[in-house]
Amino acid sequence: MKNFEDVQNFGKEGFEAWVASATAMTKGVQAVAQEVAEFSRKSLELSTQTFEKAATARSVERVVEVQQGYAKEAYEAALAQANKLGELYVATAKDTFKPFEASFAAFGIKAKQ
Repeated sequence: MKNFEDVQNFGKEGFEAWVASATAMTKGVQAVAQEVAEFSRKSLELSTQTFEKAATARSVERVVEVQQGYAKEAYEAALAQANKLGELYVATAKDTFKPFEASFAAFGIKAKQ
């Protein structure tokens, strides 16, 4: 009877780990989607403002200046966004596999930090 309870408990722990993992993955994906949506909104606003500035420019030099400023700002924003998304992906992966660490440790497998 003791072995049956052990197997039953192992199955329950595995199921709970899968549920916790799926929950962490869902939260991570939602955070990434929210971040991408916010970046898209800000990018559209920046593009609109730049277009308005360029449309009201009185010289070709001013249009080029506005465009160069936009290119620099958009590039820096894209790099920052890529870094932020990378951090979110790493955090999501860690949170997703955290419920399984105890099971891995039971088999002598240790997660890298």
